[in-house]
Amino acid sequence: MKLVRDRIPEIIFEDGRTPIYHIADKEEYRRELFRKVEEELAEFRKDPCVEEAADLVEVVYALLEAHKHYLFDVAEAGMRKNAIVGSFARGVILERVE
Repeated sequence: MKLVRDRIPEIIFEDGRTPIYHIADKEEYRRELFRKVEEELAEFRKDPCVEEAADLVEVVYALLEAHKHYLFDVAEAGMRKNAIVGSFARGVILERVE
């Protein structure tokens, strides 16, 4: 059992097979989105191609919306945070603090 894209049951049916599925309630949906992010991240780690990146981003968008966070607000918060503490662009690795 796993979260799949909305049209997957329809595609399975069109292929002559019978999908057995249900629509998750809010709690199950959020839980499964977290699992799906982990799954898609692992797939992107194995094969960092644009298709795997698209899958990962799609799940992140859904996860944000499920928690009532929207891309514009997230981007705005990210810009504020970047102005204060920077981004991850330079690859700074903190070894320790003395």
